[in-house]
Amino acid sequence: MSENKNMPPVMILCGGKGTRLREVTEVLPKPMVPVGEWPIVWHIMKCYASFGAKRFILCLGYKSDEFINFFRNYMFHTSDVTIKLGSEPTISCHNSSGLCDWEITLARTGIDAMTGCRVFRAAKYLKPEDDKFFLTYGDGLCDVNIDELLAFHNASGKQITITAAHPEARFGQLLLDGDTVSGFAEKPPQSEGYINGGYMVVNREFVSNYLYEDEPLIFEHAPMSSAAADGNMAAFRHDGFWQCMDNPREYDMLNAMWNNKNTPWTKYWK
Repeated sequence: MSENKNMPPVMILCGGKGTRLREVTEVLPKPMVPVGEWPIVWHIMKCYASFGAKRFILCLGYKSDEFINFFRNYMFHTSDVTIKLGSEPTISCHNSSGLCDWEITLARTGIDAMTGCRVFRAAKYLKPEDDKFFLTYGDGLCDVNIDELLAFHNASGKQITITAAHPEARFGQLLLDGDTVSGFAEKPPQSEGYINGGYMVVNREFVSNYLYEDEPLIFEHAPMSSAAADGNMAAFRHDGFWQCMDNPREYDMLNAMWNNKNTPWTKYWK
């Protein structure tokens, strides 16, 4: 794992409403829904931080105050504290080994803005020296090697690299002989095709070339399609673990994995 202190910043899309997980997201925005005792966005940030990333830009929208309250009170989640009241109140942190040196920008990118507009608006928080940044979704866990992903992107010469992942196969397969069913196959652990699994690397020029201020702009539609048509998109194939939390079944599955200490996304955690 990299000890590079100059890793690109990580932008995470956190503004959606997560309607397919409605029974939980009525209370919390989806990236703040817990896997174990920690929000799933924290798990994602840990995955990047394990490779030396320290700066994060969270693109907020729905229930943005939940993110603000969590990170403002982060030390209370990770340490014992002593609070002294009175005219000169103080807060002392104990056993603070769980604290981290992350820099987190909480960017209010609009309640109704779509993903392309959110990235465009949050890009103003990139520093002048940031010629590229990581970009991912706030609801997907993966054991991709971030060092290898970044090296692949740098070598590709493209403006954007997506991690091409295998989603979990949801159904068993029919075995066909012509029009006749010859048998059944158990549900395979993964589908055969690839999807955009997030965990992207984006050059700064992609923002100026393909994004603009327009709330309905969806990152995955015109911007990505145009980049692909221009030959500016690369795919980093990842055949390891990838799982989003898009519905109650996946929420239950990820929490069961955490509770059973079967957590492949923590593979590189320090």
